[in-house]
Amino acid sequence: MRWLEADGGRSFLRALPVLSGSAPLFEIGDAPAEPLPLFTDWIEQAAQAGVPEPHAMTISTVDAEGLPRARVLILKAIDRDGWHFAASSASQKGRDLSAHPAAALTFHWPEVVRQVRVVGAVVNDGAQASAADFLGRPIGSRAMALTLRQSEPLVDPAEIDAEIEKAHRKLADDPELVPEEWVSYAVQPTQLEFWQGSPDRKHQRLSYQRVGDGWERTQLWP
Repeated sequence: MRWLEADGGRSFLRALPVLSGSAPLFEIGDAPAEPLPLFTDWIEQAAQAGVPEPHAMTISTVDAEGLPRARVLILKAIDRDGWHFAASSASQKGRDLSAHPAAALTFHWPEVVRQVRVVGAVVNDGAQASAADFLGRPIGSRAMALTLRQSEPLVDPAEIDAEIEKAHRKLADDPELVPEEWVSYAVQPTQLEFWQGSPDRKHQRLSYQRVGDGWERTQLWP
């Protein structure tokens, strides 16, 4: 099957397999009262099933003009304070979060036919957590972050090598250097949805909605 311009690729896309993974047993009635333990069970099961990079997530934000933007980042931790990730406040996503401090996270694990969506306000974890995250990154990652050039127009590719070399010199002079722009963020969820697909399209969907200090669980139509 090849991509056909005549139909905009519809025949090619329709022929691709979907919902081809193997879903573990999921009894909605046995789901916990709050979402955190269910999420940790699901991400562990995804890892055990061989899902590559199960901690990779799509983070969606809204910029100052109200336009949505999405990109894939790595989840750093999950605890009672939220779902944690890190980024430069000078990057596009950092600017988006400054304008609109809220985000949606989407996890997609095709091998187990599951998705999870997390929606909520985004807060700064503080200087100590931000520094710990930055210093825990590989040296190459820290050097690239120190350039503070992410998303800027690139006129000459040679600029990259020059800026990274400069950043490596800074790190050699000060191994504990942490740019003030580096921020550990946390999404504090108010809504989560757990989705498990089925070939007959009778998908299972479980929604958690924050109500006061607790959670309200609702099973949704597929």
